[in-house]
Amino acid sequence: MTSPVKTIVNKLQSIGLVSQIIAAILIGVILGSATPDIAKSLSVLGQLFVNALKAVAPILVLVLVASSIANQKANSDANLKPIIGLYLLGTLSAAFVAVIMSFTFPTTLILDLAGANANPPQGLGEVLNTLVFKMVDNPINAIATGNFIGILVWGLGLGFALKHASSSTKAVVHDFANAISSMVKIVIKFAPLGILGLVANTIATTGFSALEQFSNLVMVLVSSMLIIALIVNPFIVFMVTKNNPYPLVFTCLRESGITAFFTRSSAANIPVNMALCKKLQLHEDTYSVSIPLGATINMAGAAITITVLTLAAAHTLNIEIDIATAILLSVVSAISACGASGVAGGSLLLIPLACSLFGINNEIAMQVVAIGFIIGVIQDSAETALNSSTDVVFSAAASHHITNKN
Repeated sequence: MTSPVKTIVNKLQSIGLVSQIIAAILIGVILGSATPDIAKSLSVLGQLFVNALKAVAPILVLVLVASSIANQKANSDANLKPIIGLYLLGTLSAAFVAVIMSFTFPTTLILDLAGANANPPQGLGEVLNTLVFKMVDNPINAIATGNFIGILVWGLGLGFALKHASSSTKAVVHDFANAISSMVKIVIKFAPLGILGLVANTIATTGFSALEQFSNLVMVLVSSMLIIALIVNPFIVFMVTKNNPYPLVFTCLRESGITAFFTRSSAANIPVNMALCKKLQLHEDTYSVSIPLGATINMAGAAITITVLTLAAAHTLNIEIDIATAILLSVVSAISACGASGVAGGSLLLIPLACSLFGINNEIAMQVVAIGFIIGVIQDSAETALNSSTDVVFSAAASHHITNKN
């Protein structure tokens, strides 16, 4: 005889993960609004889920990349060049859209907040310097600190080295990668509970009252991200595939964007994106590298955040901005966004770098960063949802294009 618990579990599994997540969001909103104390106590569920994803993501990336390269056959379909090109094009396009939106809907800020404690980069050279040193990080430290640039370098290095190993050694590496992937699947099954805790706690502790005085700024940010997600990205995909892009775009927003919106971490969403790529039947040799790479350099949302907040500061200080400087800002924002951390709020610390283009000192710039943290409940969530879902969109589009050519 089937137990009631097993029956309930079977019914939940038959509903589907996305439907479970949507239900969890609705329950979280209700609990956060009606019973704040209970909702706050559920925050541990969200913390456990995000920490579990962050714990498994670094080792997942390392072993999958190494296994993918080591076991790659000479006639493999993997081809990263088109995907990297799409990542850079998407990020630069996002910065341009942010400039246009900022000039169309100029925003001013209330610059009377206490400066945030942070160590922002002082120039583009420092950003590039940091990236180079991240590449040569100790592998153990890279895994422990979530340095995905260093993890990627070590994964690629080990993979190419293991290409010359015996077939039995390659099989062991492949089996180990499958074992880690199995652990990831277990973590992802708990996504509805984790998101329930994240949503309930967010509504209970902050709600949306803090956003009222920054509504225009939030509107420009979110509108820019929606334009990229629903117009620019589909256009790029159409130009690549010559097919209707919206089924792919909506699938990625639903199955990757929703989770990323609440975890607010591109790094934590890597396992989710890996599972989605497998569901879309993409080539494993490709997505096992392109997804963690995208979490590092595909930062359209971050480029929008950096550009919009920097121009808002310039408008507040009545700084005249010409087209040439705005274009330069777009390029700097796109480059800086590629170096943004894959964790919540990572792009905000790069705002002082962009502000320095207009002679805005760090004291003012850090007040802008503080505003960014205040609106982060929407800004950072929407930014991460755009960044992470676009990783899969462009990986799928490029893979489709490569398959058709072959």
